[in-house]
Amino acid sequence: MRNSLDSAALDAALENVHHAGMPGLFAEVRDGDQVWRGAAGVADVATGRPVTADLRHRVGSITKTFTAAAVLQLVESGRIALEAPIGRYLPGLVPAERGDAVTVRMLLNHTSGFAEYLPYAYPSLKAFPALADTGPESFDDHRFTRFDRTDLIEMGLTAPAFGPPGGTPGLYSNTNYLLLTELLEQVTGTTAERHITRNVIERAGLRDTAFPDGPHVDGPHSKLYESWFGMVDPPRDYSVFDMSWVGPSASLISTVADLNRFYGKLLAGEIIGPDALAQMQRTVPVVSQEGKVIDYGLGLHPMEGPGQGVFWGHGGTVWGGGALAMTRADGERQLALAVNMQRWNRLDSTGTPQPHPVDEALATLYRVAMGG
Repeated sequence: MRNSLDSAALDAALENVHHAGMPGLFAEVRDGDQVWRGAAGVADVATGRPVTADLRHRVGSITKTFTAAAVLQLVESGRIALEAPIGRYLPGLVPAERGDAVTVRMLLNHTSGFAEYLPYAYPSLKAFPALADTGPESFDDHRFTRFDRTDLIEMGLTAPAFGPPGGTPGLYSNTNYLLLTELLEQVTGTTAERHITRNVIERAGLRDTAFPDGPHVDGPHSKLYESWFGMVDPPRDYSVFDMSWVGPSASLISTVADLNRFYGKLLAGEIIGPDALAQMQRTVPVVSQEGKVIDYGLGLHPMEGPGQGVFWGHGGTVWGGGALAMTRADGERQLALAVNMQRWNRLDSTGTPQPHPVDEALATLYRVAMGG
């Protein structure tokens, strides 16, 4: 199944995404001991500063794999039980019937039925996912807002439930992973950020991956341009932003090299053991934030490579930035990608995002990077 890296094809595919309308993007692809890194476009549209492949980047919900790995380490040591009700650990946060019915596994694979708190934290997104009725005003209003995690959780728990506990398809919801960070803190007696750093990030040997300690990205990085479906025109930079709106469920800063290193070690059994990894790879249908039904495991989801087998990893978005990291099941072929604009699609009269040249160019890049 080995494919040598076609550097020329990868360079061309990356440039095509930039020319299709992405301000800047950068990536690392690995095949065994072969490594390709590339970058195209600019990190700052005002100055023309180019992106480079070693930039640090907000990687959004890729953080969820790190959080899930930390929880599964505690499952392996017997300190947490996957099938235990979350009310056993967090009776004050998830009381009564829901606390008894929702298990740790249901939080990890998004089948708890808990709603997404995001529309309640950001007033102009109250109509989400009815995109035509949303607006970008909340981004500026909350650039420096310091959210309390338990307040966000309460928003998700008091909102109308998506479905019954354990029901499928589940709903991809940040409420689940904020509860998991509370679980980590309750069991370990330290902050989730510190615990994940010591037991996942440092165990993987990652040198450029960290949780932010303020609204800025430390070190060389790109600006992040949010379009919000053409409602922000031209797209505005939101690289300076207080990430307490997602906390340890989606706030990590990393590099494409570190992401490939992490997923490689995870799938090799160096972060959690084979039994725990098998649990992570047990999938259920889940409705994504884009409204599509996807297969989702415990902080991991699969993607089929073009004739190359199954890749495992995660994607992530923040205001203005996005990332994707996927590693083939045998650990040999890897892709990690970062882009510096989000929600580039315009909406039609029904509020449906319309196809954009960036979509097709990214699909081609994925195919080439995965060995197709």
